[in-house]
Amino acid sequence: MTPARILAVALVLSLLACQPTTFPTVTIIENDRVIRLQTNERDPMALINQAGITLSSSDSVLLNGLPIAVDQPITEYPITLQIRRALQLTINTADGEKQIQSSAFSLSEALQEASIWLRAGDETSPPLNSPISNPLVSTSPVSILSSRDLTITSNGKSTQARSSSQTVGEALTEAGFPLIGLDYSLPAEGEPPPADGQIRVVRVTESMQLAQQPIPFESELQASADVLLDQTQILQPGEPGLTVQRIRIRYEDGQEISRVTEDETLVRPPQTRLMGYGTKIEVKTATVDGVQIEYWRAVQMYATSYSPCRSGTDQCYAGTSSGRSLRKGMVGLPQSLYLAMQGQRLYIPGYGFGSVEDVCGGCVGKPWIDLGFSDSNFESWHSWVTVYFLTPVPANVIYVLE
Repeated sequence: MTPARILAVALVLSLLACQPTTFPTVTIIENDRVIRLQTNERDPMALINQAGITLSSSDSVLLNGLPIAVDQPITEYPITLQIRRALQLTINTADGEKQIQSSAFSLSEALQEASIWLRAGDETSPPLNSPISNPLVSTSPVSILSSRDLTITSNGKSTQARSSSQTVGEALTEAGFPLIGLDYSLPAEGEPPPADGQIRVVRVTESMQLAQQPIPFESELQASADVLLDQTQILQPGEPGLTVQRIRIRYEDGQEISRVTEDETLVRPPQTRLMGYGTKIEVKTATVDGVQIEYWRAVQMYATSYSPCRSGTDQCYAGTSSGRSLRKGMVGLPQSLYLAMQGQRLYIPGYGFGSVEDVCGGCVGKPWIDLGFSDSNFESWHSWVTVYFLTPVPANVIYVLE
């Protein structure tokens, strides 16, 4: 090497020796404070001490956003350390209140660090993913809502579930059995889950049905001079009316439980049937039992018989309603007919002539005549007969016999 080259190298070395040494910059963040150090120190705890920061046992340190152990040397660059100060949290558990210190990011991590374990279905208030820096976590007690075993019965099938919900409705939704529309639950959805864990879901559906409903017609009697006495004739036929009903049908778990008629519309009113009863009287003659008679009415009646000592009482009594003494030829009719027909002459085949002289108190329920006898000539009657009403025709005729 020439003297000139040796001199140049010596000059460069001399200049390099005079330059100051530059160390890497280390950034330390503590809350809102940022500290920068130029140092070749690589031990996290030593760096923290250089920054004048004191750590507690619950604080944590992050390197470039990831947790590190403060006693492990740093081997990567650049270096940014973040100090996370521990917060005191109050946890309400089934075993009572607990105080913990944690610098975790979320409530879930803090509980895990403190070995506070949740079972399936347990919940917390506020939620597990809440940052512990959230005032709801750091300044208010955290509640652990313990889950309970539930048996949910729906459509005849039972399902086991666990839930920490505070109402039946929330528990059902969480378990996949939400109440829809008219559905309801036992207990009701707004009530707390029952102590025995038994919840029944009742699925409710409704349908509407239109139904025709006939209206029966009524019958009305009218006097008709064109119809013979004791006969009837249809003057106007009756016709049923018609309504349409709107019916709401309710089903619970597929079973019909009620039908309610909500509306009824008259489609066709009923038409009354008019029946004409005869008032036309014709006088006729006939020979009955060899006897020629003239009559204006012939009626089928049920005939019984009685005498003074066979009148259905515990004593003999010969008096009649007309005041005459009972004997053959005197007959009794129901009171309404007696009052209108007292003294009316009759002819009864097998009995002979008679007149209405008495009231038959027991003659009810059908056309009935009670044939009078004296005790000496009494005959027992229990049969239907044709009763002929003899002329002359009375001034006041009962056109419809009861």
